Amino acid sequence: MSHRFMRSIGFSEEKTTKEIKKILKLVLMSPTEKQYVTLPDDSIAVEYRKEFSDSFGIAVCGEFSDEAEFDYEFYYPYLKGQYVSTTTDIELERLSEKESYEGVFDDTRVGISIIFRLSNRLDYLKLLMRDDVHAVRKPITLSGLAEEGTILLPIKKDKRQMIQNKKETIERNKLIADARAGDEEAIETLTMKDIDIYSTISKKIMSEDVLTLVDTYVMPFGLECDRYSVMGEILDINEKKNDLSGETVLIMTLNCNDLVFDICVNKKDLTGEPMIGRRFKGNIWLTGKIDF
Repeated sequence: MSHRFMRSIGFSEEKTTKEIKKILKLVLMSPTEKQYVTLPDDSIAVEYRKEFSDSFGIAVCGEFSDEAEFDYEFYYPYLKGQYVSTTTDIELERLSEKESYEGVFDDTRVGISIIFRLSNRLDYLKLLMRDDVHAVRKPITLSGLAEEGTILLPIKKDKRQMIQNKKETIERNKLIADARAGDEEAIETLTMKDIDIYSTISKKIMSEDVLTLVDTYVMPFGLECDRYSVMGEILDINEKKNDLSGETVLIMTLNCNDLVFDICVNKKDLTGEPMIGRRFKGNIWLTGKIDF
């Protein structure tokens, strides 16, 4: 069965098991990159990666047993992000069913805990094998794969509004940080501000569309922890072609509540004409690379 985000990197027609196996065999036979890690049970964890553009590709993961046979475990499509999204404390936890990891960090800009699938898991495994994992602030490069998306026009703002919004964002982030540290005055101030915002929006929503009131957002979507519904301002656009399928993929850099990351979507799954300054709205699978 095809990974549901294979179409995001240009494999929308390859849906059957036979078609997917053919692609995975190509990854194993002519990988762009190979990584190995020896595990405590003397088996060797391995990851084959093949790029189908300079920005995205497929990773095939498994192990070499004592008989030197490759035991396939799972695969996933990936997008290489360009920008460090944040530098913060990260917690990592292994998934129950396979040797894959998810990370979580708190970000005051977004106001929620962000959970992502770790895309450089073997780098982390190497640290685990050397017992060299330390809880320190580390840079994270986030990237997202979207099944589909819609382009929206931007909200019109003048320079004075943009400066005021920036100032309010900085003040709110400081209040959130103080509130998490136990400052009761900050908690009370945040509560009052939230009540005022709720009251203002409740009045405006009667006569205005919600997309003219909300500029950007990041919200959990569905039952999977690393799935999000996002709307963000487009900062950059790049058009790439999948070398194997020939399909066109659009890679966009988004600003969602000052959290900057890249997303990719198949061009035929995008509604509207993307332009810098416009907004992208869609549901994404969030992955992240940690600079260990």
